[in-house]
Amino acid sequence: MRMRVLVTGGAGFIGSNLCESLLDQGHAVLALDNLITGRRRNIDHLLARAGFTFVERDVCLMERFDVDAVFHLASPASPVGYGEHPIETLITNSEGTRRALEVCRYSGARFLLASTSEVYGDPLEHPQTEGYFGNVDPIGPRSCYDEGKRYAEALTVWYGREHGIDQRIVRIFNCYGPRNDPEDGRMVPTFMMQAIRGEPITVYGDGSQTRSLCYVSDLVRGLEAALLTPGTTDRVYNLGNPDERSVLEYAQIIQGLASSSAPIVHEEGREGEIERRKPDISRAREELGWAPEVALEQGLSLTMDWYRSLTEPTLAGPPPYLIRSR
Repeated sequence: MRMRVLVTGGAGFIGSNLCESLLDQGHAVLALDNLITGRRRNIDHLLARAGFTFVERDVCLMERFDVDAVFHLASPASPVGYGEHPIETLITNSEGTRRALEVCRYSGARFLLASTSEVYGDPLEHPQTEGYFGNVDPIGPRSCYDEGKRYAEALTVWYGREHGIDQRIVRIFNCYGPRNDPEDGRMVPTFMMQAIRGEPITVYGDGSQTRSLCYVSDLVRGLEAALLTPGTTDRVYNLGNPDERSVLEYAQIIQGLASSSAPIVHEEGREGEIERRKPDISRAREELGWAPEVALEQGLSLTMDWYRSLTEPTLAGPPPYLIRSR
């Protein structure tokens, strides 16, 4: 069935990949973004496609749209993004989420909130399940993002209870891939740009802290499954890759992919750094039939190609990066 889909944050890293996937499936897509952290280059190749519309606007000023589904991804989501825009992050996740929910209340659309594993804080439970309530510092350096998303989750659930909105929440764990801003402070783009430039790769602390990385096309499949699978109303799903590895191991893999001879250097750990992060995706496996499929080395290689294309553009253009399940 062809749907009319609103993607807030549609020019962002995940949002632009989601827009492309929805268009490939024949849906009409309205992407809304104020470009505070999104990038027009992420959607330039979509502007001429039939069924795609881009509106440059703050989600907090969004009017009502007549759509069938809303993927609400609008929010700064990286340490640099929410570090530079803490108030905007809080307001986007409060008033922006309310506006997106009002679109669904008006049009009867399905709603998906893109939340985050950061709602678990520095977890005392490992791996993290959807039933874990978290260990979050409400006034710490990440609180504008962590608490903003926790509020957005509460608002989403109560709109469902009070107004009958067909809603679900997805908690996104570490995601990587093409269109992830090279300067946004996340681990993969930082390591890759340092390696490509021949600079030392900077690891905070001893590198024993862990992350679990999910390639963006796997995540996009999960978002679509969470919205479209029957029986997902009022459910919460972890989406991520349970392949847990140390930050130091990621640095070493990326160093090898770039054939970099520059060293890995260690700097003092950062305040609020999460020690361990790994999703329990049992619910997504059982209820959505979803699991990540892209191997780490394959995903990192494709991502490295994209970062190289930013510094070494070719006439042929970039290869396709959305990997389809077979």
